[in-house]
Amino acid sequence: MKLTSHGAAHQVTGSCHLIECAGRKILIDCGMFQGGHGLHADNAAPFGFAPAEIDVVLLTHAHLDHCGRLPLLVNQGFRGEIIATSATRDLARLVMMDSAHLHEENARRHHRHGERAEPLYDTMDALDAVDRFGRIAKYRQPIHLFPGITASFHDAGHILGSASILLELSEDGKTRKILFSGDLGPEGRPLLNDAAPPEEADIVVMETTYGDRNHRSLPASIEEFYEAVEAADARGGNVIIPTFALERAQELLWYLRVGMNSGRLRKTMPVFLDSPMAISATRIFQRHKEALRPELRQKIEHGGDPFALPDLHFIREAHDSMSLNRIRSGAVIMAGSGMCTGGRVRHHLRHNLPHSDCSVIFVGYAAEGTLARIIIDGAKQVKLFGDEIPVRAHIHTINGFSAHADAEDLTRWLGRIKGVERVFLVHGETGAMHHFAEGIKGPKVEIPEPHESFDL
Repeated sequence: MKLTSHGAAHQVTGSCHLIECAGRKILIDCGMFQGGHGLHADNAAPFGFAPAEIDVVLLTHAHLDHCGRLPLLVNQGFRGEIIATSATRDLARLVMMDSAHLHEENARRHHRHGERAEPLYDTMDALDAVDRFGRIAKYRQPIHLFPGITASFHDAGHILGSASILLELSEDGKTRKILFSGDLGPEGRPLLNDAAPPEEADIVVMETTYGDRNHRSLPASIEEFYEAVEAADARGGNVIIPTFALERAQELLWYLRVGMNSGRLRKTMPVFLDSPMAISATRIFQRHKEALRPELRQKIEHGGDPFALPDLHFIREAHDSMSLNRIRSGAVIMAGSGMCTGGRVRHHLRHNLPHSDCSVIFVGYAAEGTLARIIIDGAKQVKLFGDEIPVRAHIHTINGFSAHADAEDLTRWLGRIKGVERVFLVHGETGAMHHFAEGIKGPKVEIPEPHESFDL
């Protein structure tokens, strides 16, 4: 038995972990590296294994940094089965198709400038990856993969359909239980159930995105959010929210709805969800009631729409998105991407950052090197579309809305699992991993290097 981390080792993105057991090769996730510029080469680089030799992929959830290289894996020879929950399957299809479109568009942009460029993968590769999805996983129901190898998925509470995956492995008379946390969600969110790990495991491979810090409390974060929206509205400016399409967009719509229904926010305030992916993801949320908190599920079953707002506009077409740049006051514009590495939000930032009556509200993780991180860190001007844009808007960072567990949540989650002998820390910045490692008492702690292998 052997574990190798081919991604998310000493970094926050690109999750990709290989288990070798009884002559089989099992991949947990196959995600893209994300962050600053220059990562195309990392994503195009060899995986560190032969895709054709992978027997099965187990997908924890549908974020791009966990599923985004599946089309490339298939393009390079993978012909096995991809197993995920039903909601993850629907969201991953959406994410991979959108990613393929962006890669194709980026290649066309280079061609228009006389530069040679090929997309990392194209729409056909994404469709081929969708075709590889096979059995649907249900929480806590074991799936027989191969003789001596069983997998079970457990609610991770991160995004719709997200899972931690427990592999029970047997080889040469030796049996091991290895749990991959995937990305874990914080406790007490309004839409999803809390993470629910299995009772026991010998080895845990866990994320540490926020392993060195705790989020602000959720009530305080909601209050800060309302204050930021109110203040911009009172100044006569717009609110720009760089939004992750999965989970964050839906959660913010929920909080805006609550704020308007309670009278805290102006009901006539127009809200624009300027993200075709977020719009489609919202429909998928409504389709997968089984993955939501019971009270929310009941609301939908009785005909309610938890994301409805009095003046909500879904913006799908590019020309409609461009027209939003003529709005100078009183609007809330939610657009991707959350880290501002691409997407429509960059246009909205270009038109709103220079105005002191506007606000930009960041509500999620921003990796080092991303435009979001540069703005959060206090840049006085940023480069957008070749122009230097002054940053005069009010900048708010509210990390209490993060879909990631904080240090206390991570510690509680790990503490609920009995029998843990060894913990591998991944999916975090180096400092966060070392900080979290110091608090683990009992199990041996490992922090893998990229492509480093460990006997289990």
